[in-house]
Amino acid sequence: MSIPRYPTKQYLAGEFVISAGSVLFRHNSTSSISSGLEICLIHNLDRDEWLLPKGRKDRGESLAGAAVRETFEETGYPCALWPQRMPTRAPVPGVNDEADLVAVADGLVEPVGVTIRELPAGRGVKIIWWYVTLVTGEPRVEGTLAEYEAYEPHFLEPDGAIARLTFQNDRELVQKAWDIVAGNTVL
Repeated sequence: MSIPRYPTKQYLAGEFVISAGSVLFRHNSTSSISSGLEICLIHNLDRDEWLLPKGRKDRGESLAGAAVRETFEETGYPCALWPQRMPTRAPVPGVNDEADLVAVADGLVEPVGVTIRELPAGRGVKIIWWYVTLVTGEPRVEGTLAEYEAYEPHFLEPDGAIARLTFQNDRELVQKAWDIVAGNTVL
């Protein structure tokens, strides 16, 4: 039996949770920063944590669809994927001779990150795919949270949002999303 060339860890059906979420932006003409953009965080009132909207993918749902749905449910803001100029390793459709290299491409709605979180008691992993979304409608829709969720959405200027997030992984993800949206993408 051959050994894989690269370190490999495999999870089979029932050993992983697939989730998706987003970094939600909105335009605010009264913002003090030149871009006029703000980022939405959710404040978990039960744990006093500042987080990004995310949740489990439903059966048969696409990852991108789950990200948009979960973002709406947890914030109350209608939103859509926001195409960006960003780094990717995905090939151009129909072109199979590209090397596996990072390239910057326009108009992408690909994930900006993926988080792999070990679950307790050997229950496998939670894989969270992250996207960039943009508010498509206001005012906020009330009553979108599940009964057990105690979240309040708050829009902050990007630097303030990054500083406010409870977890370092989330801060790094939002910084990357902000760099992409602000046009500071580098390879």
